[in-house]
Amino acid sequence: MRKFLFYLLFFPITVYYSCAMGLMGFTKNRGRWGEKFGYAWTSKLAWLTGVRYEVDLSALEPGGHYVFMLNHQSQLDIMLGYWLLRDYHVRFLAKQSLWNVPVFGWAMWGAQHIPIDRSNRRAAMKSVENAVKVVKKGVSPIVFPEGTRAEDRSQLQSFKTGGIILALKTGLPVAPVVIHGMGEVLPKGAWKLNTKPVVRVKALPPIDTSAYTLKDRDKFRDDLYQKMNRAYLELRRESE
Repeated sequence: MRKFLFYLLFFPITVYYSCAMGLMGFTKNRGRWGEKFGYAWTSKLAWLTGVRYEVDLSALEPGGHYVFMLNHQSQLDIMLGYWLLRDYHVRFLAKQSLWNVPVFGWAMWGAQHIPIDRSNRRAAMKSVENAVKVVKKGVSPIVFPEGTRAEDRSQLQSFKTGGIILALKTGLPVAPVVIHGMGEVLPKGAWKLNTKPVVRVKALPPIDTSAYTLKDRDKFRDDLYQKMNRAYLELRRESE
């Protein structure tokens, strides 16, 4: 029954809240309205999936200011991040082309998510500089360091450096959040919902970035990957 409701209500609910977030984009406090509507949207979708979620965010300081790094395997990862990290004034770091998607792009603008222009290196670096300014105003960005949804779920895919550079430039602690099971619920390229898997989410202890400089970005990327991949494999073993 829950699966039927998911297919019946997913698009109407998404369109409704996307339009609401877009309209709030014309208000003075559009970011905060985006957070409220974003949580209302994603909490409903999380319930509609009918999936059991086991979540451990105990490593995070309530209301802390972080750069969140999440692994990425499903269309529903955005829902999960928005829903679970709602108390941290989160915004998504996403490719700028998403702002051109009808309705959804309007919501991205209205909720003040952070676009990254990947058309060339110069544009990308300018986007990162703009993102740093936004983050320093109190926003906690959510970054998918794999860059795209992974099809191979045996381990995490290699990390890109864009989000790493952003994290180092802000000077904020990086909070790795590892997700297992969402790729089985709704994998890349699929529309058939699987409600059987248990989705496990675990926040790892935040990483102090002060020990790294921009010149160390590759080392930081590799260290972060090792920590997250190790935790991911542990969650994977627990789920078998």
